[in-house]
Amino acid sequence: MTQADDQRLVGSDRVLAVLVELARRPEGVGLDEMARAVNSSKPTVHRALASLRRAGLAGQDAPGHYMLGDEFLRLAFANYEARPDYVRVEPVLRALAERFHETAHYAVLSGPSIVYRAKVDPSGGAMKLTSMVGGQNPAHSTGVGKLLLAYQLPDLAAVRSWVGERTLHARTARTATTAEDLHRRLRLVRKNGYSVDDRENEPDVNCIALPVFLQSPTVPSGAISISAIAHRTPLKTLVAELPTIRALIAGGGLGRQRRPVVAPR
Repeated sequence: MTQADDQRLVGSDRVLAVLVELARRPEGVGLDEMARAVNSSKPTVHRALASLRRAGLAGQDAPGHYMLGDEFLRLAFANYEARPDYVRVEPVLRALAERFHETAHYAVLSGPSIVYRAKVDPSGGAMKLTSMVGGQNPAHSTGVGKLLLAYQLPDLAAVRSWVGERTLHARTARTATTAEDLHRRLRLVRKNGYSVDDRENEPDVNCIALPVFLQSPTVPSGAISISAIAHRTPLKTLVAELPTIRALIAGGGLGRQRRPVVAPR
C-alpha cells in the first residue's frame, strides 16, 4: 500500500472500519489489536482513532486503550428513542411484559436473520433474557422470523430459493434444518395466524409472535413476540392468551392482525 492509498483509506473506509470495530468491543480495545482487526498499520489506525476522538465518537479509558465515545452513544440512543417504530411499539411491549412477566420484543427481518428493534423486560426480579436491541438471531429458528417468513415465502419453491446453498443450523434439537421442514412450519403459521418458537432457538426459551402493520395494512413491518422461560411460562399458556395478546396489540394502534395468504397446495 502506498502512502497515498493509506491516506485515502484513513479519510473514508478505514475510519468507518475502525468505528465499526469499536462498536463490536464494548470492553474497549488496544491499538495493536485494533490494527490487526482492521488489517491496517498502527499509524493508520492511530490517525483514524484521532479523527474519531475529535468528533467525540471514540474515547480512551486508559492510555492506548480505546472505546466508543460518549457522543456516539448519545446520538445512537437519541436516534433510537425517536424512531417511529420504537415510539409506537414501546407502550405495547411494556404492557405485554407487565401482563405476562416475561420479555417482549419487536423485530424485523434482515436477510437470513431477524434484528431486534425494541425490547422490554418485565419489572421486578424475574430472570431476564440476554437478547439486546440491535442483536440478531436466525430467522428460521425464531418465532418472529418464521412469522415474517410466512408472509414472504408462500410455497416450498420460495423456501428452497431463500435457503439456497446455506445450511440451516440447528440451534437446538427442535430447530428446522431443511427447506421441507421449514416450509411445513411456515404453512402452519399461515393457518394459525401466529407463530411459535417451541424451544427452537434456545433450549429453555419459548415464544409466541404476531405481526405488526405500521406502514401497510397487508405487509407486516415486523413482529412482536413474548419470549418466556419455558418452565416459568409454558408455551401452551401463551397460546391460551392469544385473545389478550391480540387485543393489546390492536389497542396500541399497530394495525389489524391479518393472516398471510395461504398458497394452494
